Formats: sequence, C-alpha cells, structure tokens
Amino acid sequence: MSKRLILATRNAHKIRELGTILSAAGLAFDLVGADAYPEVPDVKETGTTFAENALLKARTLAQATGVPAIADDSGLCVDILGGAPGIFSARWSGRHGDDKANLDLLLAQLADIEHPHRTAHFACAAALALPDGTERVVEGRLPGILRHEPSGTGGFGYDPILQPDGDTRTCAELSPEEKNAISHRGQAFRALAPVIRELLG
Repeated sequence: MSKRLILATRNAHKIRELGTILSAAGLAFDLVGADAYPEVPDVKETGTTFAENALLKARTLAQATGVPAIADDSGLCVDILGGAPGIFSARWSGRHGDDKANLDLLLAQLADIEHPHRTAHFACAAALALPDGTERVVEGRLPGILRHEPSGTGGFGYDPILQPDGDTRTCAELSPEEKNAISHRGQAFRALAPVIRELLG
C-alpha cells in the first residue's frame, strides 16, 4: 500500500500539525491535503455529530482516490447551551467561518450567565478511512470556562474566550506549542497515530 495519506483539509496549518505528530510517533508518510485531489468535491457536513462529519469526509476522499484518508471535525460545546454551538460552531451566526460574528453572538447569548456556569469544552473527532472500507474514529477534548470578553490574538474561532482548566490564559494567549500540547485536535491526532500504525504500518 502506498505510504501516502490525505488529510481532508485545505488548511496548511492542520497538515503541518498532523505531520509533526506522525513524525514524533515515528510514522513516515507522504501527507497531502485535499488540494492534491482537486477533482474530488468538498463534502457537505450532513452528520449530526463530530464523528459522523469526520467519517463522511474521510470516507468520501478514501473512496474517490484509493488512498487512506484522515478527516477531523471540531467545535465548541457549551454546557449551559446543551452542547451548542457544537457541530454548528463554524456557522453559529449564520455565515460559515465568520469568526467574529460567531464569537459576538455566543457572548451575547451568554451575557447574563455567571462565571461558574460558563463551563465548556472544545471537542474534536478525527477519522481514518481506508479504501477497503476500514474506518476508525478517535476523539479529543479540551475543557475550560468561557470568559466574558475575548482576550489574546493567537488561534482562531472561539480561542479568545475559552480559558483551559488549570490555566489563567485563554487559548488565544497560549503559544502555538502550548496550544498544540493540550488542544482537542492535537489530542485526537495523537490518539490516531497508534491506529495508523496498526492499520497502515
């Protein structure tokens, strides 16, 4: 089997992050993004969970290309909102990927909620799909509490308001190395490394 792996993303940062994790685990793969297969259309995320969406993307790429594929889906789950925005995190305000609008709307919805009740976590599901139909999903989570005001300039999405448990800073105030060490995506990708070794060698 080819030692190529596709990560279902066009985000160079995510490809680098997974590449670093695979290298640290002693796994040598030619890791490429979805851009390497422009003929494969982006997959609509029609699942009702992070795991379903990650599997949809990985499965579609693996079947279309004949190459093992990895995909992830992630978001912010706020306890007092019953786990919302959840899978709708990137389009909470109605426009996909408008980080500021999403953040502003969430803060407005939580404006009257006292600090102890602002618990939340970032969740990430990472899926590996092989062309033969073999599939695995692993998950990672980063628990914390939501600030009333954004703080920090790093990261993206809801990073400026989630303060990880045990820290006094938000995710947007951590260095990229500090964030990768604890992040939900980092945890999920690291959990996937032994699965990749088991299934792909």
